[in-house]
Amino acid sequence: MNYASTRNSSLKVTSAHAIVKGLSDEGGLYVPESIPKLSKEEILGLCDKSYVERAYTVFSKFLTDFTPEELRHCVESAYNDKNFDTNNIAEITKLNGGKYILELWHGPTCAFKDMALQILPYLLTTSAKKTVDGKHIAILVATSGDTGKAALEGFKDVAGTSISVFYPEDGVSPMQKRQMTTQEGKNVNVCAVKGNFDDCQNGVKAIFTDKSIEDKLAANNVLLSSANSINWGRLAPQIIYYVSTYAQLVKNKEIEYGDKVNIVVPTGNFGNILAAYYAKLMGIPVNKLICASNSNNVLTDFINTGVYDRNRHFYTTISPSMDILISSNLERLLYHLTDENDKLINEWFGALKTSGKYEVNDEVKNKLSELFYAGCCNDDETKAEIRKTFEEEHYLLDTHSAVAVKVYDDYKAKTGDDTKTIIASTANPYKFGRAVYDAVNGGKQPDDEFELISLLEKETDTKMPVPLAATKNKAVRFTGVVDKQDMGKVVLDFLNK
Repeated sequence: MNYASTRNSSLKVTSAHAIVKGLSDEGGLYVPESIPKLSKEEILGLCDKSYVERAYTVFSKFLTDFTPEELRHCVESAYNDKNFDTNNIAEITKLNGGKYILELWHGPTCAFKDMALQILPYLLTTSAKKTVDGKHIAILVATSGDTGKAALEGFKDVAGTSISVFYPEDGVSPMQKRQMTTQEGKNVNVCAVKGNFDDCQNGVKAIFTDKSIEDKLAANNVLLSSANSINWGRLAPQIIYYVSTYAQLVKNKEIEYGDKVNIVVPTGNFGNILAAYYAKLMGIPVNKLICASNSNNVLTDFINTGVYDRNRHFYTTISPSMDILISSNLERLLYHLTDENDKLINEWFGALKTSGKYEVNDEVKNKLSELFYAGCCNDDETKAEIRKTFEEEHYLLDTHSAVAVKVYDDYKAKTGDDTKTIIASTANPYKFGRAVYDAVNGGKQPDDEFELISLLEKETDTKMPVPLAATKNKAVRFTGVVDKQDMGKVVLDFLNK
C-alpha cells in the first residue's frame, strides 16, 4: 500500500514515509492509493476480538510496510489499561430512540484525540527507523483545544522527538488551557497565538513549507513532522473505532451484520468524520454520515451548497474544538470524490488560499448530498440539548457531543429516518465545566474552576475524571503569547537552531 499526495497524484510513498513527513512538499495531504476492504467474514470475525485485535486488523491493511511484530508492538503499547480507564477503550452507551453514544474520551486527556495520539508516537518512531533513522523528529501541532494536550501527553519524553504546540490565546476552555500549560516533559513546548485556530493552523503549515526553516533544521539533523490530522498516522487510528463499534453492536445483538447505521460526528477540521467515511469505504454498512457544526457552520453550508467560503464572521463558542473555518481534511475527501484529480484540488485549494472561497462541480455536489447530511446549532441550542439529555436520560454531554445530538435530532425530525445511529462523543463534559454547569443549572458561577467543578459534581451526581483533577496542583510552565508570524521563530528558539 503506497500513498499519494492530494496535490500530486503521481507521487508514491510508503506509509512510513507519509507518517514521518506529515505533509508532502507541495503542501498536499497523503492518502492511500486505494482503500482496502473488509469482507463480511472479517467483520464478523472482529466481533469477538479485543480493541487491540481490531486495531491490528485495520492497520495491517493500511500499513503494509510494517512487520506484524512492529504493528503488534504499536497497538499493544497504546491500547491498554495503563493508558485508558476501560478495557474496551471505546465505550458505547445506549440512549433512547436508537442512539448509541460512542465515548471516545476514556484516555489520559479525556478527549477523542487520545484514540490516535496514544499510538502515533509508536507509529512515528517505528516509521522513522525505516526512513530517517538517526534524525531528530520535531513535531508541530496547531490545536483548537484537545489535540494539543493529547499530543503533548503522547510525545512527552519520547526519545528522538520534541513537540511544539500552538493554541489560540482566547479560543480554548479554561480546563483545556490548564491541561496544556501545566504539561510535564523535557521535550515539550506550548505557546499561545494571538488569533484563532485557523491562524495557528496556517502558521504551522507555513513553517512546513518554509524552505529556509527546513534547510536550517536539516543542517542540524532535524526533521519536521505533524501530530495534527493532516498526518495519516493521526487519521488512520480514527478509522478503527468506527469499525470496532460496528462489530461491537453486532456482538451485543443491537444490530445484525448488514444492517446500516448512521454516524454523527461533531467536527470542525473534518478528520473525525472523514475517518467514518473511510470505514464506510472499507465495507462498514453506513447509511448517512451526519456532519454536525456549531455557529462556525462553514461545513454545513459547503455540504448543502457545494460552495466553501471562509469569508464569514468567526464565532468563539462554548464548543471551541469546532471553532474552525478552514477544514484541512476536506481536501482528502474531495480528492477521492474527484477520482484523484489533483489538478482540481490544486485549483480549488489555491482559490481558498487566495480568495477564501471555491465551488465544487455538480458531480461532486451530487456525491456530497448522497453521502452526507449537514446541520448546525448555536450555543443556546447546545446548552438546551445538554439540559434535555441530562433531564431525560441522566446522561451528561459535553458541549461538542451535544451539538451532534441536537443536529441528529433535527435530522431525524426532518427525514423520519429511524436507522440506528452512532453518535461520536468527543470529550468528557468536565473539560468544559463552565458551559456544562450553566446548561444544567444556570446559576451564578464561582470564579475558581475547581470550585465550579465541585458544584457540577454535586448537581449531576457525576465525578470529574482523575486526569483532569490532577491538574489542580500542577504548576503552570508555559505562559508565552506570540503573533502568528512569529511562530517559526518560537520553534527555532525551542530547538536552539
